[in-house]
Amino acid sequence: MIFITAKFRVRPEEAERWPEISEAFTQATRSEPGCLWFDWSRSLDDPTEYVLVEAFRDDQAGAAHVRSAHFKQAQETLPAHLAETPRIINVTVPQEDWSLLGEMAVPS
Repeated sequence: MIFITAKFRVRPEEAERWPEISEAFTQATRSEPGCLWFDWSRSLDDPTEYVLVEAFRDDQAGAAHVRSAHFKQAQETLPAHLAETPRIINVTVPQEDWSLLGEMAVPS
């Protein structure tokens, strides 16, 4: 799978509205057949920083995402709400889902 983590620093006056601003893009991406997950979190230390954790089934699914109409729309509309260019880590990993964190296993 392609595993991506991106940090989005949102303009301070837009930070509370970011979930609403990114909602259409988020829902459209989650509807893609090759999308495994597309989840936003907000930093506990910086209220203007949102972290996006996303995964796609394979290279073809990732390419389809980047070519989609909603991705192109997001490229046009989302930057106006950002304080800086997002930072990204993009890797291919040989698995299809999250692994369990054995060091913190919860007893059954």
